[in-house]
Amino acid sequence: MSEIVNPTHAPQRVNSVNTLEWHPNNQGSGELLLIDQILLPHHFEMVRCRNYQEVGEAIRTMKVRGAPAIGVTAAYGMALAALESVSSEVVQLLAELREAGSFLNATRPTAVNLAWAVSRSLEAAQEWAKEGHSVPGISGKLLELAKKIHEDDVAANRAMGAFGAALINDGDNILTHCNAGALATAGYGTAVGVIRAAHEAGKRIHVWVDETRPYLQGARLTAWELQQQGIPLTLITDNMAGHLMYRGKVQFIVTGADRIASNGDTANKIGTYSLSVLAKENNIPFYIAAPLSTIDLNIPDGEAIPIEERSTDEVTIIAGKRIAPEGVKAAHPAFDVTPARYIHGIITERGIARPPYQESIRALFSINSKED
Repeated sequence: MSEIVNPTHAPQRVNSVNTLEWHPNNQGSGELLLIDQILLPHHFEMVRCRNYQEVGEAIRTMKVRGAPAIGVTAAYGMALAALESVSSEVVQLLAELREAGSFLNATRPTAVNLAWAVSRSLEAAQEWAKEGHSVPGISGKLLELAKKIHEDDVAANRAMGAFGAALINDGDNILTHCNAGALATAGYGTAVGVIRAAHEAGKRIHVWVDETRPYLQGARLTAWELQQQGIPLTLITDNMAGHLMYRGKVQFIVTGADRIASNGDTANKIGTYSLSVLAKENNIPFYIAAPLSTIDLNIPDGEAIPIEERSTDEVTIIAGKRIAPEGVKAAHPAFDVTPARYIHGIITERGIARPPYQESIRALFSINSKED
């Protein structure tokens, strides 16, 4: 089991949120420290993961969540699988890495960043093996790759923030759903990163924060993050959003994403689709903010995106207290799919993709490959 490190009450104000940290040890390996997001906002604790199994358990139980953060965490999980291996043969190490990758991929199926990070690690290890690198050499390189994925995610978030902030007007009331802030990434945030960048640019903004039932990521995490950053916010229940849009109290909507199909259809936390329909009805621009690693060019549309079904206890029980009668059936699809036709634009680290998305998304990947 993963180990809790330095439990404390949540701080009143933090300047930055380090969702995950790598700590080396004297044995040539190390451990990954993660903020336990289940306990926020009332308690701030770090969870110590010393092997890929503990990393996978942290992902599965949502101690770490958010597509970009899961991807970075999985990359460190693959590095730990190599660093903790006792094999002296490269062939055996590659077999162990494939096993670790399968274990990690099975923890949460919807967020494509997880599979992307695992695949990138496996492909790199196989290439290094062909080049004649030893087991220690491959292990060290996998750790360096994880660190690069970590650093790249923070840089991508800041770039997204700059692109997205330009879309926000001074005085706007912004609506967001779930948590797409620093806690959902390696740092800074995607959708909340856009909001942060606008605030840091001096724009007077106010944020409506959907509570995001049933897991309450908005109420527990986004509200906490915005509070730490001094950004004006008001928490609302999910079913208040339409009322506020109809009353003209929302000028801009931005959410994150867990997987984006090649046609722009986007899977995000359950309830996002409803917001997009309401936004269309009320002529409010609806944007997605996500790194290129969240875009899955291998699937044609949202119908091909797997939707994770989580425990129904997360619907019937809140903070350990049952809110529904014993024996009541519940459903818990963790995500829904917003059709591309409801999305004004997809904000990425390379720019903003706009309809038709098949063309604009591939153009952004072309820019990426040329610069890399």
